[in-house]
Amino acid sequence: MSRQWVKLPERGTGAALGLIYWLGIRLGRTTGRLLLYPITLYFLLTAAIPRRASREFLRRVLGREPGYRHIFRHLLCFAATLLDRAYLLAGQTERFDIQIHGGQLILDQMASGRGCILLGSHLGNFEVLRVLGVTLCHFPLKVLMNIDHNQVITRFANALNPEIAATIIPIRGPETLLKARESLEEGCMIGTLGDRVVADDRIMHCRFLGKPTRFPAGPILLAAMLRCPVFLAMALYRGGNRYEIYFERLADVIVLDRRQRQANLQYWTQRYVDRLEYYVRSAPYNWFNFYDYWQEDGF
Repeated sequence: MSRQWVKLPERGTGAALGLIYWLGIRLGRTTGRLLLYPITLYFLLTAAIPRRASREFLRRVLGREPGYRHIFRHLLCFAATLLDRAYLLAGQTERFDIQIHGGQLILDQMASGRGCILLGSHLGNFEVLRVLGVTLCHFPLKVLMNIDHNQVITRFANALNPEIAATIIPIRGPETLLKARESLEEGCMIGTLGDRVVADDRIMHCRFLGKPTRFPAGPILLAAMLRCPVFLAMALYRGGNRYEIYFERLADVIVLDRRQRQANLQYWTQRYVDRLEYYVRSAPYNWFNFYDYWQEDGF
């Protein structure tokens, strides 16, 4: 998997995002969503890298050559979930029909008083999990996040809900592990995403959608160092106002044997990737990695 995503510039400005969110909240979600159609068309026509990336991904997951309507639908799905963040962060969860699958796993884990890792991806809307966990269920939740990319969107979202912003643990060197360990010892859930390579991350080659690509070993290494349960967490957008949240137990504990460390690391990373592929095929237009995901150059 390419690190190309970190080089992509932010598109749009804080003022533009603020206007869209403001109109959506003030005038209603229906009006806000109508605004997304011309915006999506603009990006379809002008954003060459995301357009090419969408075509390549859809070609793999759909098994046929996608047309412009497929790419438009893909970009529109992303825009819809981006706008929904505003309503979620503003506490307007009543706008949404949210179904949770496997929620008892998390309830039981929290009742045990032990922390855990929630391993997600850039598939769907992870913001749903953050908002539900913090504002409604009052779960102790921390999220590892690369805050140096898409700073405009991040700052705007944080301003909408400072309580949610306080859950972020920035990914910045060794202190990240220390803060994650402290949070885990306090019984927190540690949310992290496992589908993008960041700087200095160890790489594992895994088969994804029919072709090997590179995935970060960081989340599995983190879980092994913290020796805690790991749950897969996916929040998929199903159209309209509907979201479905899925929780799965990925591991009670991840142990990397010294004599088979590489093989163990490969096994657990591929296991995550296999489950990611399952959910990607379930909701292909929820895939929000708009860059050449299988690119091998430039590492």
